[in-house]
This record gives sequence, C-alpha cells and structure tokens, in this order.
Amino acid sequence: MNLLRAVTTTVFSLTLLGVAVSTGARADEWNRKTVMTFSGPVEIPGVHLKGWGVLPAGTYVFKILDSQADRHIVQIFNKDETVVYATILAIPNYRLNATGKTVVTFSERPAGEPEALRAWFYPGRNWGEEFVYPRAKAVELAKTGNTLVLATSADLPVEVEKPILTVNEPEVVQLKQAPVVAVKPTGEEVELAQAVTPPPAEAPVVAQAAPATLPATGSSLPLVALFGLLALGGAWTAKLAKKRVL
Repeated sequence: MNLLRAVTTTVFSLTLLGVAVSTGARADEWNRKTVMTFSGPVEIPGVHLKGWGVLPAGTYVFKILDSQADRHIVQIFNKDETVVYATILAIPNYRLNATGKTVVTFSERPAGEPEALRAWFYPGRNWGEEFVYPRAKAVELAKTGNTLVLATSADLPVEVEKPILTVNEPEVVQLKQAPVVAVKPTGEEVELAQAVTPPPAEAPVVAQAAPATLPATGSSLPLVALFGLLALGGAWTAKLAKKRVL
C-alpha cells in the first residue's frame, strides 16, 4: 500500500483543517520553501525544540535542509524564519499526477486530539515528503487510521535545547542514518516499498565511443584506373620520342 492508496484513510484535508498555503518565488524551489498557516494544532515527528512536539495554530515555514536520493531532511521554521522548531526525516513518495498547489495530508486521529502530519507535496512535483515517526507513535497512528505508517526504531533525540541549523549537527547525521520501515496496525514491520513509491530512477546515459578510423567514402578502383592511364600515356610519349630520334 502506498500513499496514493492510503490517502483514503486520511480524513483531514487542507480545507477541513483550515490550512492556508503559499509558496515562495521560483528561486526558492531548490529548498521547496512553503508557508503554511494551521487553524488548529498539528502533531509532528522528528527532533523538535522542547515543548514543540505539537505545533499550535499559526503560520510556519517548511523547507528542505538536505536532499538525498532515498531520504530528505525537512525543517519547520517560525513565520520570520528566525527559529527552527523541528527537523524531520522524510522519505520521497511518488504520485502519478502533480498538482499546481501544495498538498498536505494528515493521519486520522481520535476526536479531540491534534491531527498528525503525514505528507507534504510541493506544487508541480510528482514526489513529496512522507514523514517518519518514532516506532511507538507510528504503531499508534497505524492502528487509528488502519494504514501503514513510516517508522524508525533508532534511538533518536526527541527534544533539544537549541535549533538545529546545519546538516553537520549530530541530530541530522543520526536522522540520515536511521533505518526506516513501515508498520502495520498490528505493529508488524514490512518493507518500505510497501508503503511508499520512490521517484523513478533516471536512465543512465551511455556514451558512444568515436570510431578509431574514419569510414571509407568510396572505392579505390577509380584511383587505380587513373594510375593505369598515366602509365599508358607515359609509354606512348616515350615511343614517339624514340621514333623522332631515329
């Protein structure tokens, strides 16, 4: 089951939760900067500042900190981009049809509990970010939504005292190395491929070597014939010259 099939279990959409979304200029596309305003609290995974495991209603900026082939590191800032509230591990998940708007999905939760962030798709892109939760929380979300949820059993820090600003921070290094699986509502682990569809690999470019020699452009017979005519002409000229001498 991938995200496209699991979306039927995601009961809160952008409209229902009241999420206002705007994206930055084209120059920001390398980090997918997106401004989101939540009208209600949203639970998030990853490493966060103390007390920020649930984002209060408000405006936030989402950005990609680091992008690898099989995983991305996403950061959530305050509106002014002066504070990093959370640094989250995400796995690229492919979708067949890209849209012109940002799409955010949430895992189903019991009434009265904050919605849990599930995935984020940037406008115009066929793949987005499906977020990875600690294993215990992932099993809880999987049971509630009756779907697969991405999880890691690595002993990662949850709360930190200061914002994580660079890819060299120990917490980021741990996120980039953490094993990721998908968990069923029963708690059973399955391969990641059953939960997400990675972007298709680009076909390798095969360089064609130039030929060692240039190909022949014609037959050598005309040249042989020319040499023969010159030889006959030379012999005839010598014969005439001999007769004159005699």
